[in-house]
Amino acid sequence: MKLTLRVWRQRNADADGTMSTYEVDGISPDMSFLEMLDTLNEELIVKGEDPVAFDHDCREGICGACSLVINGDAHGPERTTTCQLHMRSFEDGDTIDVEPWRASAFPVIKDLVVDRSAFDRIIQAGGYITAPTGAAPEAHATPVPKPDADLAFEHAECIGCGACVAACPNGAAMLFTSAKINHLNVLPQGAPERETRVLDMVEQMDEEGFGGCTLAGECATACPKGIPLMSITSMNKEWLRAARKVKR
Repeated sequence: MKLTLRVWRQRNADADGTMSTYEVDGISPDMSFLEMLDTLNEELIVKGEDPVAFDHDCREGICGACSLVINGDAHGPERTTTCQLHMRSFEDGDTIDVEPWRASAFPVIKDLVVDRSAFDRIIQAGGYITAPTGAAPEAHATPVPKPDADLAFEHAECIGCGACVAACPNGAAMLFTSAKINHLNVLPQGAPERETRVLDMVEQMDEEGFGGCTLAGECATACPKGIPLMSITSMNKEWLRAARKVKR
């Protein structure tokens, strides 16, 4: 396959960025999108040019590091992570635009790499449970109803990639935050911090400068792990419940 790539290049956080055009040839349909970018970078290095900086780690759709807007879609045309997107999703001769996440809370560090530490600070605000130190408790010591366990697992699949923010017209982080809150709040182990968790994490989310949610639904459509939109409404219910119960 021969492709034309228009890639966002930005030297650092303070520099102005621009779309640069590159031609790549000999691309196999079985390559992943990141392997295609590796091929481009090898060619740039041989020419003595600066390679394109982009995030990646596990390349197995687990870590959430690989985060690109491809032809205007978070992670590209398939509902998967960028590392699991293969070049067979494109046609020979295509022109492909590659950009970083676009959100004020995700400033560009270089090229396609953005700073997603805002997510870390939201987790630090309450995305944990109180647990005694020592040996792990017996697995069946605390019975959990099957519906609650399924709901917790569904929300725990969130990998924190940020596609929800990139796809949202408002740049909101409600789907991410709700997933991290709900997967703990439905379990008995998460009960001690149930109220403070939702209040603190939502407060931190607002402080990070994410946009407001208007339930456009683009976040759930783009999510590679299928976190449902109802996760946001569940979090809103939790917040109202906690706001009535906890006086601040």
